[in-house]
Amino acid sequence: MYRTHTCGELRLENAGETISLSGWVQRSRDLGGMTFVDLRDRYGITQLVFNMEDNEELCRQARKLGREFVIQAHGSVAERSSKNPKLPSGDIEILVSELNLLKAAETPPFTIENESDGGDELRMQYRFLDLRRPVMRKNLELRHKMAQAIRKYFDSEGFLEIETPNLIKSTPEGARDFIVPSRMNEGQFYALPQSPQTFKQLLMVAGYDKYFQIVKCFRDEDLRADRQPEFTQIDCEMSFVERDDILNTFEGLTKHLFKEVLDVTIEGSFEKMPYDKAIEEYGSDKPDLRFGMKIKELSSIAKGKDFRVFDDAEYIGAISAEGCATYSRKDLDGLTDFITRPQIGAKGMIYAKYNEDGSFKSSVDKFFGAEDLKAWADETGAAPGDLILVLAGDRGSTLNALSELRLEMANRLGLRKKGEYKPLWIVDFPLLDWDEESQRFHAMHHPFTSPKLDDLDLFETDPGKVKANAYDLVINGVEIGGGSIRIHDEDLQKLMFKNLGFTEEEAEKQFGFLMSAFRYGAPPHGGIAFGFDRWVALFAGLDSIRDVIAFPKNNSGRDVMIDTPSEVSQEQLDELGLQKKK
Repeated sequence: MYRTHTCGELRLENAGETISLSGWVQRSRDLGGMTFVDLRDRYGITQLVFNMEDNEELCRQARKLGREFVIQAHGSVAERSSKNPKLPSGDIEILVSELNLLKAAETPPFTIENESDGGDELRMQYRFLDLRRPVMRKNLELRHKMAQAIRKYFDSEGFLEIETPNLIKSTPEGARDFIVPSRMNEGQFYALPQSPQTFKQLLMVAGYDKYFQIVKCFRDEDLRADRQPEFTQIDCEMSFVERDDILNTFEGLTKHLFKEVLDVTIEGSFEKMPYDKAIEEYGSDKPDLRFGMKIKELSSIAKGKDFRVFDDAEYIGAISAEGCATYSRKDLDGLTDFITRPQIGAKGMIYAKYNEDGSFKSSVDKFFGAEDLKAWADETGAAPGDLILVLAGDRGSTLNALSELRLEMANRLGLRKKGEYKPLWIVDFPLLDWDEESQRFHAMHHPFTSPKLDDLDLFETDPGKVKANAYDLVINGVEIGGGSIRIHDEDLQKLMFKNLGFTEEEAEKQFGFLMSAFRYGAPPHGGIAFGFDRWVALFAGLDSIRDVIAFPKNNSGRDVMIDTPSEVSQEQLDELGLQKKK
C-alpha cells in the first residue's frame, strides 16, 4: 500500500498514529539539524519532518529531494509546535521513519504554485504540470461537482441522458464545420457536430420527451476567451411544452446549481426582457444587471444645434456615471482611447460634467448651453456630481460601443461585484438576420427555430420583422445558454428554408431526414443548450474558459502540449484518397 491517508486528510485527532503518505515534493527546507519537506497530492499538503539526531542517514536522504520528486513516507503523526493556519492539515506534521524515492524529477519550468511564474503559453505546453497547481485542481473539482449536480437535477425531473453521434452530416448553417474524411467511402466526409440539434429533435419524434446530454461540440471559428474549437454543452429538449414550461424547468436547474454548488439562493422568478429592450437600454443582448447606468437616446433633444457630429448621426446615445464629474482630462482622454480602439470602433466621445454646484462643463459648450445640458441630465437621470458620456453614429455600432463603455465604467467604479448574480431571460429575438455580403437572410439562432405564430404573415411582407420563439439565459453579462421552441410542422419548416434562400432540392438534400421524420408525427417540442465551460468559469469567477478545461487549445487553435494540428503521413492521405493542395 503506497498510502494509508492523503496529504489533506490528517488532523490533530490522528496524533500518534503510524501512517504512510505518497505524493510530490512541493518544497524542502534545510535548517541544519532538521529538514522539512512539504508533500503534496490532489487533496492538500502535509509537512514531513526529518531530524538529524534521530536518523542522520534519513535526514541526508531527505536533503537530496528536489521539487516534484515523487516519494513515499512512513512515520507517525505529531502535533506541530508552529502551526500553519493556512493549511487544513497545518496543526500536524509527520515524524518520518522511512523514506522511499518513487521517481526523481527534472526541475519544472515554472513554479507549481497558485501564483505561478510561468506564462500562459509555457503553462499550456506543460499542461500536465499546470494541472498540479491547486487553483487548477480546484477548477476541475468545481467542474466535476457541477456535472454531478446537473445530472442529479435532470434525473429528479425525469430526463433521460442519451448519447448522440459525433460523426454526422455537414450542414451549411452556423459556424464552419470540422470535416472528417471517410476511408470506407472515398471522397465523402463526415462533420463533427456543432450541436446535437437535429438528433435531439429526432429523439422527440421518437417519443423520448425529456432528453439531456453533457456533450462535446465542435466549431471551426476564431477563438477568444470564452470560445474553444471543442467545447461542452448541456444539451436539453422537451416535448409537449410551450416556452414558459421550458423557462420554468431550466430556471429550476439554474437555482439548483447555485444552491448546490455555491450555496447561493436565487430568489423569485427571473426577469424576461425582450431583445429590443435589451438593445435599446443596454446595447447588448447579454446585459449585466448588477448595476444600472442604462443607455438613453438623446437624438430628439441633441440635434438641431449646428453640431455636425450630432446632426449627421443616425443615433445619439448616452450613459450617466454616478460621482464621476471629478474626472480629470487624463481620465476622459483614457476613456476616449478605450472607446475608439479598432475592436470597438467609436469615432469619438462627448462628455458633460454635472458639477456638484449644479453647473455644467462639457466638451461641446460652444454648441450647447446649460439648459441643453440640463435636458441631457434629465433624460439620463444624472444628478449633481455625475458625468454624462455621449456617443453618436449609426444606431447598431453606437449602441454596441455604448454597451462596452457602460461595462468599462462599471469596472472602474467597482460595480460588477463578485459573488452577486443577476440572471435573466432574453426573449423575442428576431427570427432572421440580414447579411449584406450574401444579400440574404440567415437564421439568427438556427433554421429549426419556430417563429412567433402571430408573425407568420410578415414572412411575405417584411421577413426581418418576424420574431422568434427563442430565449437566452444571461447571468452577469454572460450568455450561459440559448434555445427555442422548434418548428415541428413540415410546411412551416419549408417556409423557413425558403426565407433562408434554400431551394426545395437543397433543403431536401441537407435536411430531408428531419422533414421525413416530421411526416410521421412530430410533437410540439423545444429545448435549450447551455455552455457548460462558460457556466463553470462564471462560478469560478474567471473570464476565460481555458482554465476550467483540462486540455484546452491556445488562441491559434493549437494544442502546444501534444503539438497538434500536425502533418499526417502520405500513406494516410493515400488511404483516404486525399491530396494536399500545393
